Amino acid sequence: MTSTNETTSTRTAHGGGGAPRTVVVGGGFAGLATAGLLARDGHRVTLLEQRDTLGGRSGRWSAEGFTFDTGPSWYLMPEVIDRWFRLMGSSAAEQMELRRLDPGYRTFFEQHLDEPPTDVRAGHAEELFEQLDPGSSEALREYLDSGAEVYELAKKHFLYTNFSRPADLARTEVMRNLPRLGGLLSSSMKSYVAARFRDPRQRQILGYPAVFLGASPDTAPAMYHLMSHLDLTDGVQYPVGGFAALVDAMERLVRAAGVEIVTGAAVSGIEVSSARPSPRSLARAARARRRSAGSVTGVTYRVGEPGGVGEVRVPADVVIGAADLHHLQTRLLPERFRAPESRWKRRDPGPSGVLVCLGVRGRLPQLVHHNLLFTADWDDNFGRIADGTPLAEQTSIYVSMTSATDPGTAPEGDENLFILVPSPAVPEWGRGGVRTPDTDEPGSPQVERVADAAIAQLARWADIPDLAERIVVRRTYGPEDFEAQFNAWRGSMLGPGHTLRQSALFRPGVTDPGIAGLYYAGSSVRPGIGVPMCLISSEVVRDAVRGRGDR
Repeated sequence: MTSTNETTSTRTAHGGGGAPRTVVVGGGFAGLATAGLLARDGHRVTLLEQRDTLGGRSGRWSAEGFTFDTGPSWYLMPEVIDRWFRLMGSSAAEQMELRRLDPGYRTFFEQHLDEPPTDVRAGHAEELFEQLDPGSSEALREYLDSGAEVYELAKKHFLYTNFSRPADLARTEVMRNLPRLGGLLSSSMKSYVAARFRDPRQRQILGYPAVFLGASPDTAPAMYHLMSHLDLTDGVQYPVGGFAALVDAMERLVRAAGVEIVTGAAVSGIEVSSARPSPRSLARAARARRRSAGSVTGVTYRVGEPGGVGEVRVPADVVIGAADLHHLQTRLLPERFRAPESRWKRRDPGPSGVLVCLGVRGRLPQLVHHNLLFTADWDDNFGRIADGTPLAEQTSIYVSMTSATDPGTAPEGDENLFILVPSPAVPEWGRGGVRTPDTDEPGSPQVERVADAAIAQLARWADIPDLAERIVVRRTYGPEDFEAQFNAWRGSMLGPGHTLRQSALFRPGVTDPGIAGLYYAGSSVRPGIGVPMCLISSEVVRDAVRGRGDR
């Protein structure tokens, strides 16, 4: 990585030549992807990342021979990921070793703990559903066929667009499917699934993908039933080395394209000039309820230890905000250009989470690579997350054990566990801590209580009675960590949830309505949450910068 260690008070970084000077704020998947595409378009790109490593929410941590992905872990929509690599002149297969998981994941149901867990295998879902509820396989076939059709429609008409030209939505295929799409947008995943399947286990398998969208089954539109097509039909893959390997592969290609990457660079401001705004810019600013309109001129960032010992200015013709949108619009823009805080009070930040990394001595044959533990009372479970109240002792959790597929992530004969407990977006819950043979720095009492309860629940449900005694490495993360490390609004784990009011054309766009040259990429904007969505947003931004789909 490139880092900056100069200690001058303020200086300007100059570039030469006539190519557009572009600064990308944020080195997560969206920032890396957009930087690479714009560099391939001829821009002189500088990427600024406040942390010492790239990847954003796709973090990594190692201790005592155990390594962990602390962010995304489900490799879905592989064709979308490969599409970005091909735009960069390579392919996912050339850059990574991908392994298909079988089973895709294992499920534990609270009301069926006296039975063996249920394994979900791609291509065998109809057989599984027939076992759970005889006669339901035909309903599942129709459900998955519908999901596949909606997914194709979404890729063709809704994902790779900024919705800047209403005429694009008037295409024949869209108009023909409009009544169907309207129904899928106006109903919830919960009601859509419940109308077709009786068995609670089936409903949970089909409804849980809403969590990966930062929503719940009763707030996510039924349109997202397409998610089940991705895992039940297409299957789940895994990049050897984890998602850190995906970040590293992207970094290699981005650097090869000529992008300058500066880590340890905490952006302090986006400079905007209000000189001679165009009538269109003034109109856009008025619609955005801003007092001014203008154009970007540069970015400043701090260098040195926390708090900064110097400041660097990078002039820019184009700025890509690939960080949290709330942070960009309410903290980094000059006061007169900021979006009012009141606009955010009406939005849903999506859930936060308590993350738990565990290094465990010995094997855990009770678990597979991906594991889901479902409580019986989902309404209470999701209600607590939405209301910001403490979780119940038993809650729905996700457990990843990458050592089942990738032995290099743990010492020989041992396992690594990553537990995700979806939690309210309440930064006041605090931060996590670290416990290793050489370190004992516990996190906040609330975060550690949630982590302890999750470990105990996993031990009971998966029949691993000595799990706690076998833990030699433990690290936790809480909602405040997301806020502190990623400037995440209200400690959101994934980004604004995919509720109806925050999906498709209702989600913030990639162009700033009042500031020329300012664009946004990542999970806060269109098309939304998830690694594939962030890669798609990079294409939407590139097209907007080119002038296609701009505003």
